[in-house]
Order: sequence, then C-alpha cells, then structure tokens
Amino acid sequence: MDKKATLTLHDGRKLEFPVLSGSIGPDVVDIRALYGKAGVFTYDPGFLSTASCSSTITYIDGDAGVLLYRGYPIEQLAQQCDFLEVCYLLLNGELPNAQQKSEFDNIVTRHTMVHDQLNRFFTGFRRDAHPMAVMVGVVGALSAFYHDALDISDPHHRLVSAFRLIAKLPTIVGMAYKYNMGQPFMYPRNDLSYTANFMRMMFAVPSEDYVPNPVLVRALDRIFILHADHEQNASTSTVRLAGSSGANPFACIAAGIACLWGPAHGGANEACLQMLEQIGDVSKVGDFIHKAKDKNSGVRLMGFGHRVYKNYDPRAKLMRETCHEVLSELGLHNDRLFKLAIALEKIALEDEYFVERKLYPNVDFYSGIVQRAMGIPVSMFTCIFSLARTVGWIAQWQEMIADPEYKIGRPRQLYKGAQRREVVPIDQR
Repeated sequence: MDKKATLTLHDGRKLEFPVLSGSIGPDVVDIRALYGKAGVFTYDPGFLSTASCSSTITYIDGDAGVLLYRGYPIEQLAQQCDFLEVCYLLLNGELPNAQQKSEFDNIVTRHTMVHDQLNRFFTGFRRDAHPMAVMVGVVGALSAFYHDALDISDPHHRLVSAFRLIAKLPTIVGMAYKYNMGQPFMYPRNDLSYTANFMRMMFAVPSEDYVPNPVLVRALDRIFILHADHEQNASTSTVRLAGSSGANPFACIAAGIACLWGPAHGGANEACLQMLEQIGDVSKVGDFIHKAKDKNSGVRLMGFGHRVYKNYDPRAKLMRETCHEVLSELGLHNDRLFKLAIALEKIALEDEYFVERKLYPNVDFYSGIVQRAMGIPVSMFTCIFSLARTVGWIAQWQEMIADPEYKIGRPRQLYKGAQRREVVPIDQR
C-alpha cells in the first residue's frame, strides 16, 4: 500500500504527497510537486529536515551512533581494511577481491605524479599562505592540466578523473606542505602504499632516506578511512550543488575543499588543539570545565558532541584507540599537551553535566592529537581531511551525475525585503 502524507493549508485545502521509504532510516515526504499544487515553498534553514537527494553510499543514525559505508559498519572497515579498499567500496558499491584490489591499487599508484608544470604553479603563492588556500587554487587548476577527460557525460572520463583526484591529492597536499616549509618537493614512489607514500612526501628530504613507521602509517590510514565520507554534510552538498551545474570534477572538488576550510566543518580538529593550548596546563582543566558549563562565560568545549551524533560518535571510539597506540609508540604520554588532553577527556567522560548531555569526545578531538603527535602542523589538518574526503566527494558526484532525476540545484527562499517601489530622480530623494 502506497504511503501518503496530507498537508492542510491555511485556506483549508488538503494536499496529498507520496511518502518514500529508504532501505533503512526515516521516511521522506516527496514535496517536489508542492509549489505547482499549492504555490508555497517549505522553509528549512540549514536543511535540517530536508533530504536533498537519494543515495546508496553512506548511512548515519545519529541517535544510535551508527555510520555505514555501503552498508558496512565503519568499525569493521577501519579495523579490517586499508584506505584504498574503502575507496574501491565507496566508488563501486562492493569491497574488492584480491585481484580487483591489486588492479585498483596499481592504477591509483601510477596516477600519483602531477604534471611537471604544476610545480611552477606553486610559485605563484606566498610561502606563508595557508595550505588550504593553496589547495583550493591548485585543485581547481587541475582542469587546466588534465582537460582530456572533462566530458562528464562520458562514464570513462568520469572514471579517469576520479582516479586522478584520489591519486594526486596526497601529492598535492605534500607539495603544499613542502612549499610552506621552503623544502624541495618529494616525488611519489610506486613501491610504497598509498598512506606510506603520502607520509614520505610530507616528511622526507632528499639528503637522507625516510622509512615510514608502520604504526603511524596505520594510524593515518585509519584517519583517512574514518573521514572518507559522511553523508550529505556541508562540503559534500557543496560538491553536489556545484556538480549539478555541469561543472568539471576538479572545480567541484575545489568547491568542496573551500567549504571544508570553514572552522565549523573541517577546521574542528584545529580548534580542539587551539583550545588545549589556551588551557595550557593540567592544573587549569577544572577551571576550564567550570567555565564551559557556564552558558554566559563564552567558553566552549571543542571536540565534544556532534551535530549529527546524539550518542557516541562511532569514529571516536576507533580514533581513541589509535590515539593511545600512537602516543605509546612515540613515548608521548608525558607530553604536556597530551597529558592535558587525556585529563580533559577523563573529566568530560565522567562529569554528570557532559554525560547527561551526551557531550562525548568526537573524532576531531582525537584526530588532532594524533596528527600533532606525528609531527603534522595544525595548519595541515584540514588539508589531510580534504585528502581523505575526496573519495567520498567523487563517489557522491558520480552518483549524482548518473542519477536520471538530478537537476541543477536551485533552493528557494522566504523573502523579507522591501516590496516593489519606484526609483525617483536623485534630486528628489
């Protein structure tokens, strides 16, 4: 039996709209015909109750603390798969077998180099420019270097662009870091894994060999997996909206990177580290917690709670384990900032105020600590987030382009400005 929802308008008219059911999750009222039938729009700032698309990629149940990639729990993927397996899953809908993974890894590995002229493109930026500003510019410019596969109506072109973006983002992030540091670029090596290769491009120098630490490689690989996709968040919606106009994939991903740069989105782990620096010492944690409970103090506890997850962020549990593995591997449990973070975590997990409000540590709290321990500067955190999220953006973009129902995005508004008025000559105003 078809489900229907009835809307009663202020003039007494009753209108029926189909109710659509997904495989899991809440039903959706299909209001596409609302304006045509009734001449009214819905009003939903922030799109808190609006499904902007139909998707088969990622599912979140914030109340239950569930995150699924193509139906697989994030916990299982992070513990049993590497990042490129997850990339294959997000792009293709299924986990690869051994042969498929080998072929996929090989293609990505052989697309990691960037056009040589791109090296000189970096010199147009100031050395002290924020790496995210560089990322937006460089990724947006890729369409000028790889314009042989920009026909978005061609599935093969879309696939080539997808491989190029997934493969070249680590190289570009590494180059952005090296340029900021004033160090020479390090070219990718085909004998290293995706994540080990990225770490080498970040931290190696030509004057000596660099051997990636396997514990740190696995930790960073897990960060990539946990950040690979997160349903229709702000940056993903930006990529979809840009893509709905027919823009090329490099421009769409650059738009996503620009959105992710916002402190309310991808900059959250950076804000966590800044908060710890402001607290300064373990002895001041109690005073800080007291202020955080006071709504009038203006002090916020960063890295705790989540807009989507009303229970524990499932990514945070995995990141917490990874965080302690990295601190143990590097012998940093006595580091001032890390001792401070652990003390803050302990209080927040046990204090009734935070427990009652379910303000648990989220993935950003731990990922910032892990990256700092690995020697990654705070300014690079969102660049690494962009690297990880690129595969999710591409999967979402491809899904949208292939969807026969997709149209150019065009939100409506509730207009509250001046009504029609007439212009009078300047000498009469």
